[in-house]
Amino acid sequence: QVQLVESGGGSVQAGGSLRLSCAASGDTTSSYCIGWFRQAPGKEREGVARITGDGRTTYADSVKGRFTISQDNAKNTLYLQIISLKPDDTAMYYCAASTFYCGLARTGYQYWGQGTQVTVSS
Repeated sequence: QVQLVESGGGSVQAGGSLRLSCAASGDTTSSYCIGWFRQAPGKEREGVARITGDGRTTYADSVKGRFTISQDNAKNTLYLQIISLKPDDTAMYYCAASTFYCGLARTGYQYWGQGTQVTVSS
């Protein structure tokens, strides 16, 4: 069992930046991969970035160059650094962990946080 708690969201102006955090607890050694997802109103939840235990990363095309995923293993914390925020980045952002899968598909992840809201105004 893995527990995940996101923080760091908020309301910002377009062009601004945010750093989202995800604190993990429980049996974190069972996690094969962790990632960030987002869901905007009326849209499906989509993967934006994921990272393996040894630091290999993958990003969705829509966020490549602006989003950076990283992890601090000593703190059991996952981060998502976002720069040059756009209004269409507005969404609820979730972190997730999988014991067997490492991609950007929502259905591959078993453990989810409660989400943190990011709202970007023009």
